[in-house]
Amino acid sequence: MPSSFNRILSVLLLFGITALIYSTRLLTPTPKPTRFLTTSYRFDTHPNAHTRITPKKVAIIGAGSAGASTAYYLRRFATNASIPLDITVFERSDFVGGRSTTVNAYDDADHPIELGASIFVEVNANLVSATEELGLDVVDLERVPRDEGEEREFSANFAVYNGEEMVFTMPYIDGKKDAWWNNIKVLWRYGMAPIYTQRLMKSTVGKFLSFYAPPVFPFKDLTETAINAGLLETTGVTGQQYLEKNGIASKWSNEVIQASTRVNYGQNLGLIHGLETMVCMAAEGALAIKGGNWRIFAGMIGRAEATLKLGTTVTDISKDESGKWRLATEDGPVSGKFDEVVVAAPWQFANLTMTPELEGKPDEIPYVTLHVTLFASPHTPAPEFYGLSAGEKVPEAVLTTLTEAEQADDKINGGRGEAAAGKSGFFSISTLRKLTRKGPDGKDRKEYIYKIFSPKPFDDAGLARVLGKEKLGEDDVTWVYRKVWKSYPYELPRVTFEKIKLADGLWYTSGIESFISTMETSSLMGSNVAGLIVEEWLSGKENGEGEKLVVQGGEKGRKEL
Repeated sequence: MPSSFNRILSVLLLFGITALIYSTRLLTPTPKPTRFLTTSYRFDTHPNAHTRITPKKVAIIGAGSAGASTAYYLRRFATNASIPLDITVFERSDFVGGRSTTVNAYDDADHPIELGASIFVEVNANLVSATEELGLDVVDLERVPRDEGEEREFSANFAVYNGEEMVFTMPYIDGKKDAWWNNIKVLWRYGMAPIYTQRLMKSTVGKFLSFYAPPVFPFKDLTETAINAGLLETTGVTGQQYLEKNGIASKWSNEVIQASTRVNYGQNLGLIHGLETMVCMAAEGALAIKGGNWRIFAGMIGRAEATLKLGTTVTDISKDESGKWRLATEDGPVSGKFDEVVVAAPWQFANLTMTPELEGKPDEIPYVTLHVTLFASPHTPAPEFYGLSAGEKVPEAVLTTLTEAEQADDKINGGRGEAAAGKSGFFSISTLRKLTRKGPDGKDRKEYIYKIFSPKPFDDAGLARVLGKEKLGEDDVTWVYRKVWKSYPYELPRVTFEKIKLADGLWYTSGIESFISTMETSSLMGSNVAGLIVEEWLSGKENGEGEKLVVQGGEKGRKEL
């Protein structure tokens, strides 16, 4: 199998199934931003500029993608501008990474499994550049490798199930002949819809990529920037409306695109907005970090030379008479004052008390409650669970969609949580890994690690159904881990987004999550806030001693390398 095919096909479930349209080899790649735009954005200072004795002090609340990226780019931009800096990152959890975190299968550190954000892709310029700059290793994403001549345990790479039948199957591709034959079958079933979708995605994503470069970057207002980029026509309608408006056939939309929005965001096309729908289709070149993607954000905080306070919950933010910010945690007041505070977590989950109160605090927005079930077993799923005949092999990964009747029902297609799941009752079941372990008899045997995304808990009875058992025996499941996430917002159609600057010296990153919710876009907003902060410092804003930094150069002293 050509390595490019192998790499694309092996990650289809993890990020959705949209790499399918690239396997045709008829299509052009996803547009990419010029490499390292946010990384190379810098500020010029006058050679005789005053060197500050007292560093600027910044507090960042949250050590996920946005918080880590804010610290990382603040250090870079401030260093470029010769501004001394003191950064403190507060994180209520005992780990870095936010919703990007791993658990160890069998409690064995040799088998880390992504619990949250599993992959990023080549178009994610911030994450890709940080991976390279931090020297992190990328892992092989092949899920179920096999030795030459070994019989496959599964029937196909993935399939889409609507609760009654498999409506689409992506077979294994073992060469160009297989690839072309599969392409013919796809085009026979869906016509030109896959190609039209790719063109639409390329156009839509291309507009968004303008956010990475001057003169747009750093942007002060997300709503205004979206208007200028022509993206409100995609955020203001559902994915279903946007696809229909652009002539994408409903069969392809419902069977393939919707399977991607469900596995990625737990939402159907009748609910999720058009821009996030297009993001689901930009899946070329999937990547993951050895040991866990959280290592990117840990590396960013380390490179930022920030003081990291894990297990520390900030409860209060107040501004004193001097205009500086003071913080308090569950353990009491934080010593010192801060020039800037960045809230890098969803406002509604931060539970912050503000003094004085904000004139307009961010809206409370609904988040998806996602149940993630990881388990290991020596068994493959039972074919009967997917409506197949006894004895049939099942696909490595099964995504889900709605039946035609469910698609026409607004309460289901536009529903939330369990109401949106349809007859299948889950969003995806994927085979993450095959490995060799000792069985009860002491002999080597194969075991498989699976991940289930669902809107409700998958208890032991549910796992028994997946494996075709009346109830689980002692050795049917050898390891299980369950997690409930507030994983991402319901990406409801909207045409306005939260402010980035909430008050003088108070910044907010999570407004971008209602626009696009990914590790990369959170990182982009972190770098954007960092750029805005340093621009303000360099614009002649008074410092604590009444002195000003002297700057020269282009617009506010910035340039591209």
